[in-house]
Amino acid sequence: MTADPVPAPDRTTPRAALSCDGITKAFQGVRAVNGATFAVPEGLVTALIGPNGAGKTTVVNILSGSMTCDGGTERVGDAEVTNWPSHRIARLGLMRTFQLSRELGGLTVLENLLVAAPGQAGESLLNVFLRPSLVRRQERENVERALDVLDTYGLFHLRDNRASDLSGGQKKLLEISRAVMASPRILLLDEPMAGVNPALIERIGGHILDLKATGVTVLMIEHNLNVVERICDHVIVLAEGRTLATGRLGDLRENAEVVQAYLGEVIDASTHG
Repeated sequence: MTADPVPAPDRTTPRAALSCDGITKAFQGVRAVNGATFAVPEGLVTALIGPNGAGKTTVVNILSGSMTCDGGTERVGDAEVTNWPSHRIARLGLMRTFQLSRELGGLTVLENLLVAAPGQAGESLLNVFLRPSLVRRQERENVERALDVLDTYGLFHLRDNRASDLSGGQKKLLEISRAVMASPRILLLDEPMAGVNPALIERIGGHILDLKATGVTVLMIEHNLNVVERICDHVIVLAEGRTLATGRLGDLRENAEVVQAYLGEVIDASTHG
């Protein structure tokens, strides 16, 4: 008797770069996140969508380590990182931006990027005194890289301006470029298109696709469904703190539960201005 052939592994579904299972979080007894479970495919752009109050930002805060959860587990790749602080999670290559930009206002645009450069030898006093040439060489390399990033994101001409003097759209670009300076493997973006003009929406969308092309996994909270349909490979829908559905946006438009919870009101609002 011959053994049945071993089926070939399914390589059509990317491995999860980031995942959570049964995440919960309550504030004064009210559950903002109620068992959210989903996986973010590696190397793709994933949108996290849902009605206001669905728990999207709370989930991103938990995933990035800026907030602890009450229950459930989180993994970055194969490593369980549940309730790790943000600096430990960042060492695994997970970076994030915020819905309201958090630039270092007293520093210049260039300095905002330089503080994000990983593994700086100058952070060690021993290196400062015993290996000054290494520190100086790395500082020159970091400046060159930061200037390249600023040029890519259209901020080179503002490099010596104080970050607090930038416009809202420029601050959005600064936050993304600062995260890029940290060499992320996974990038969480909290409404990167909110409050910016259509031309800048197109630019930011292009930058996100460029990051994907370099192998960066992106999870973004986004309400603009035109943007989601254009640049996102995968969509996660949250409602009332739980995962309602996942898939491509085109397929989710056919999901009655998703339409009732979110897409119906978004489409209706866009139709009636």
